[in-house]
Amino acid sequence: MTSRIMIVTGEASGDLHGANLLRALRSKVSDMEVCGMGGPELASLGVEILYDAAKVSVVGVFEVFSHLKDIISAQRVLRRRLATHHPDLLILIDLPDFNLLLAKKAKKLGIPVFYYISPQVWAWRSGRVKTIRDRVDKIGVILPFEEEFFRQRGIDAEYVGHPLLDTVVTSTTKEQFYTQQQIPLDTRCIGLLPGSRKREVFSLLPDFLEAGRILQSATTEKLVFLVPQASTITTRDLEEAGINEARKHLDIRIVQEERYNMMAACAAVVAASGTVTLELAILEVPMVVAYKLAPLSYVLGRLLVKVKYFSLVNLIAGYPAVPELLQAEVTPKRIAEELTAILFKPEKRQGMIDVLRDVKEKLGSAGASEKAALVAASLLNKQKRG
Repeated sequence: MTSRIMIVTGEASGDLHGANLLRALRSKVSDMEVCGMGGPELASLGVEILYDAAKVSVVGVFEVFSHLKDIISAQRVLRRRLATHHPDLLILIDLPDFNLLLAKKAKKLGIPVFYYISPQVWAWRSGRVKTIRDRVDKIGVILPFEEEFFRQRGIDAEYVGHPLLDTVVTSTTKEQFYTQQQIPLDTRCIGLLPGSRKREVFSLLPDFLEAGRILQSATTEKLVFLVPQASTITTRDLEEAGINEARKHLDIRIVQEERYNMMAACAAVVAASGTVTLELAILEVPMVVAYKLAPLSYVLGRLLVKVKYFSLVNLIAGYPAVPELLQAEVTPKRIAEELTAILFKPEKRQGMIDVLRDVKEKLGSAGASEKAALVAASLLNKQKRG
């Protein structure tokens, strides 16, 4: 009998994790029909994409309003499919506010819900714990301390490991990457990683580029600046953020593929806060983390967020292992100062690499997609038997 599954995720990283989960699940469930919301990774596996995830992927309470039409439309489309096709399992990945609304509909319809990469209620809005307990059958958590947190609150949680440990691998050496990109081997590369959302690129990349100009003007050493172009970002987006103007002063290479090879080739990186910081930690690449929210979102966040740090690396380390710049702290001068310390102070650089190695070890072992697939298959079997 065909197993019908709906999978719902938001940004590019969730799309990738969802695709890896489905690949692992296919080895356990012989016949599946999968629909949902996602991006190119899920689409490449033959998932029927009911709504493009890029249209609803936003960060910040007030940023949601500019995407409200798409969010409402996506909910309507997905709820309708839940009601008309009644899938055997709903798999939710991240995107908490959107997905918990969808979980409520699924629960009413008697559809089991598996939440993979759970909401970070331990950081803020802990009131959502009750919502999760009421609407979600099982959570697959990816940070070591999350399992105990949820279980203590009556939620069936299982630590599956972090999916990035399965995906963050390089296929070339630094020297091979340099050769492919026609970069002189005696050159140092600096990564400018402004994120995969347009708002992030527009708010962060101009400061990153200007920091690069300050950095280059302060040294006689030739630097090459690498800018990854996410599938959600167009060349025009990069141009509007000032990349063409910056190229008058800097050697900038836009990299569309070989993302992890590019990261691993960098001597230092300035990156938007998010999943990318853990990717860099796994690759042991020193970094500066930066982020800007809309002013009102920032004020509200300060009232609600309960953690000391905003970057995942520092949250897992438990102390400021890497520099964090937030809101007004995100200036070209400050970014350049932090990068300079990493590049030209060997003891600081090595100390950061050692800490990143410790963070990587705390994430545990690889195999998250496989473990999450076992949980999903168990829920499917239970539903079929029920």
